Amino acid sequence: MSKNIEYDINRLRDYSSLFSRNEIQRWQKGNLYSIQKKADRYDKSKFIGSNKSHLNYLQYVYKALENQYRNEYVVKNSFLNQWLVKELGKSHSKAFNEFRVGNAIADLAMFNGVSKAFEIKTELDSDKRLNLQLENYRKVFNQVYLIVPHSKLELYKKYDSEIGIISFESSNKNHFHLKREAQNFNIIDAVEVMKILHGSEYKKIVINHYGSLPKMTSFNQFDICKELIYKIPNNTLNEYFIESMKDRGSDNALSCRFFKEFNQISLALKMNKVQKKELIDILKLPLYN
Repeated sequence: MSKNIEYDINRLRDYSSLFSRNEIQRWQKGNLYSIQKKADRYDKSKFIGSNKSHLNYLQYVYKALENQYRNEYVVKNSFLNQWLVKELGKSHSKAFNEFRVGNAIADLAMFNGVSKAFEIKTELDSDKRLNLQLENYRKVFNQVYLIVPHSKLELYKKYDSEIGIISFESSNKNHFHLKREAQNFNIIDAVEVMKILHGSEYKKIVINHYGSLPKMTSFNQFDICKELIYKIPNNTLNEYFIESMKDRGSDNALSCRFFKEFNQISLALKMNKVQKKELIDILKLPLYN
């Protein structure tokens, strides 16, 4: 697709609706109607008779969004592809989409040697709740980063100077620039950590630190483990927390080489490699027979 083709903003918004959680879940069940509908509405003459697949069409749509409509999905996916996927490949580590902390949800979170939260603000976003978001993230993450448009860099520089800033050019899909390193937050909030941990996770921490579990029931295990975890030195608790998150769930099915347009989809839906391959196989069905 030529970058010189300019698309109507309403068409781009309509394109962007394809990359949503609900749509992808329909595709996983073999329902590709939404893709077909968009192709019929905008691009039938270009794709009919071309022997292209639903996957080819989605890649075409993604390229249009990447060049002209860098919404949150595109920015997040580009950041995953250019930064986090490489980091994830270096060591035993884990990334999460929309990681809840207190009253806020971090757009992305990564756990390797340290814990990192990433909050994305596009040109379309407001900074109204940002102070509350940053306050929550600081309670459990060692480092917090804002990912913001270069055009709004001065606005976000005014926030907490210990927060790292990564900027991106809205017109350039390939460039994220580290503008300010995040400072390390060495004290984490044990109360908030307990709210994040699953029962099996906080019991494992107690066993690892104290050697065994005290007597407890399903009714009082949270309170008993909470009291024990509160007594763990903060640096040690931070290490336990990071290891718990790295062990949570299956390995991320992220790739910096194949089907990069769908990394954010697979992360959001917690797909493993088998599930991602199954989705890609479904999408390889012909768009027009």
